[in-house]
Amino acid sequence: MSSRGPLDQRRLIAEVAAPRLDRFIAERELELSRAAAARLIKSHLVRVNGASADPSDRVAEGDVVEYEIPQAYVSVAAAEPIPLEVVYEDDDLVVINKPPGMVVHPAPGHYSGTLVHALLGRGGSWSGAGGEARPGIVHRLDKGTSGLIVVARNDPSHRALSSQLSDRTLSRTYLAIARGRFKTDAGELEGAIGRHPKDRKRMAVVAGGRFARTRYEVVERRSTHTLLRCDLDTGRTHQIRVHLAALGHPLAGDAEYGGRAPGDPARPMLHAWRLRLRHPRTKVEMTFEVAPPADFNEPADFNEFWASVPRLPATRGGRPAREASRPGGEEQL
Repeated sequence: MSSRGPLDQRRLIAEVAAPRLDRFIAERELELSRAAAARLIKSHLVRVNGASADPSDRVAEGDVVEYEIPQAYVSVAAAEPIPLEVVYEDDDLVVINKPPGMVVHPAPGHYSGTLVHALLGRGGSWSGAGGEARPGIVHRLDKGTSGLIVVARNDPSHRALSSQLSDRTLSRTYLAIARGRFKTDAGELEGAIGRHPKDRKRMAVVAGGRFARTRYEVVERRSTHTLLRCDLDTGRTHQIRVHLAALGHPLAGDAEYGGRAPGDPARPMLHAWRLRLRHPRTKVEMTFEVAPPADFNEPADFNEFWASVPRLPATRGGRPAREASRPGGEEQL
């Protein structure tokens, strides 16, 4: 790269070792291919523990990887007057109920209408710790996922919330509608997640991936689908979607990981229902909950997906029939 232009600075701490630096970066930056990550490294835009590195260098657990992405690689957002449903707001953070269909930050193919554009349109200062292209963004939700997301007004709050994400004191609970009927009432899903070997835009349970664990609990069974409550012990890209698909119960509407089924909704049925965190300034424990949007939830409009799924047939006593349940256990995917 002969002309670098403005740079978007980012920083990662390796939770586990990785065999190659270029692969380590590409697995954490969906907009960068492994080849693009290698170009950044060869252009001396990547440092490991403060020193220059090579694409083939091994990454050790605990290594600090800092890198700069030229703005030609990313889109810097401008303010747009997009309304947001604000659940909570103060001088340090904002909790937002993200609608399905909204992308969180600019990326190739998404240069307007994102949550970042809406935050800038809301005004005030936002943290820059996540890079110029991602003001305020502490964590992400997929485009099709609805629900709670926290954003930071300043860098100290951003760093504190990021630390809580790392040690899991910031917790997120999701509601999910999965295909099929679960036999267990609760369980744990473990499977290392990494790039799909044939499609880098997708993730998969793969050997050598990053450790991932999802805990689930059945809320309700119906004839063809199950409503679940899912908690993340780790925060890998597409984690719930990948784990449920690997188990053979992909999310309803998740064409990317489960294909398209007759009568499927237009988006994956995943909703970030509960968010728990410690306020970065006051240290007060805070819990937020928000109901799923109409395309997910009851009471019934016949177009709402869950309401349209037939209930289990009633037994003679008038109670819904259920498959035999087993105590929850750990599933190795």
